[in-house]
Amino acid sequence: MEVNIKSSFKINVTVISNAFIDEYMAGANGEYIKEYLYLMRHEGEEITVSMIADALNHTEADVARALSYWKNAGVLEEPLPVKRTMSQPVSPAASETACSGACVEEQKKPETTGRRTVYSPEKISSLAGDEDFSQLLYIAQKYMNKVFTQRECEVFAYLYDGLHMTVELLEYVVEYCVQGGHSSIRYIETVAISWHEKGFRTVEDAKSYAHTFTKDSFAVMKAFGLNDRKPGDMERDFMDRWFRAYGFTRELVVEACNRTLAATHTPSFQYADKILEGWKKAGVRSMEEVRKLDEQYADRIKSGEHKTGKSGENKQTQAPKGRKGQNQFQNFPQREIDYDALVLRQLTERQ
Repeated sequence: MEVNIKSSFKINVTVISNAFIDEYMAGANGEYIKEYLYLMRHEGEEITVSMIADALNHTEADVARALSYWKNAGVLEEPLPVKRTMSQPVSPAASETACSGACVEEQKKPETTGRRTVYSPEKISSLAGDEDFSQLLYIAQKYMNKVFTQRECEVFAYLYDGLHMTVELLEYVVEYCVQGGHSSIRYIETVAISWHEKGFRTVEDAKSYAHTFTKDSFAVMKAFGLNDRKPGDMERDFMDRWFRAYGFTRELVVEACNRTLAATHTPSFQYADKILEGWKKAGVRSMEEVRKLDEQYADRIKSGEHKTGKSGENKQTQAPKGRKGQNQFQNFPQREIDYDALVLRQLTERQ
């Protein structure tokens, strides 16, 4: 008797590339990983940003940031336009490659345009004759306690040969990252490129920056009551902007942190960034100038000329009547009610 039956269970699986797990997962934000897994689950389907946001209980802005992150990392082929069809995630194809010296075989991911030059195994083999480069790979592997893959050899080849960073500086990059608890090649590459863009040419340049930034970041974390842990990547980005791009002193940044806690009762780098951005626009460079802003704001309230408009409006930028001339402080919005409400709502939603 012929039997023709089939199982009632339909087997559906989502395959995640080993390259994603080995190279990208550890260095990514957990929410970004959720976005990627959802994309892989619906690969090839028509899907919109709003659908992803609803499924993961994220905002559309959250989804857009995640997609941008994975695009820049080379994991997605193209950005996902809002309200359009999802782009295809890249599934790295397996290809056996050989790396000179201690490197081992690994899945080779597609080349990503618009980023760094991708070094072929042949190009890396040609660099093996460079004694300095061979020494760099040897020392880096010792620091990272691993045998390099093709991908890791490519990164160091680009930093050394493409960006012309010195062996001494690259060795210090690895030491700096590993001692900070970050041994992923993606993190090391990001730090190295950042230092290159900042103009660091010697180990002394990097050490001076790292020493100063460590003191500054410690002061911020202490002011926020977060001195039991190290700052995260996003928090470091904020602090780098405050101290490097804005050029603020430690005293001013700590003052902004103190005002943030007084207003929100919760450490918020976004809130402090808004305060410091306002001070930057006003040309503030010292605590004395901050006090002048406070006094002028108090004077406007006492004179009855301060009016609170509807949410999103700010009438504080108008100069007080009867006064001739304006200076840079009279146009500075000391408080932004709509932003305060937004931040407080976000903090409440997280609890």
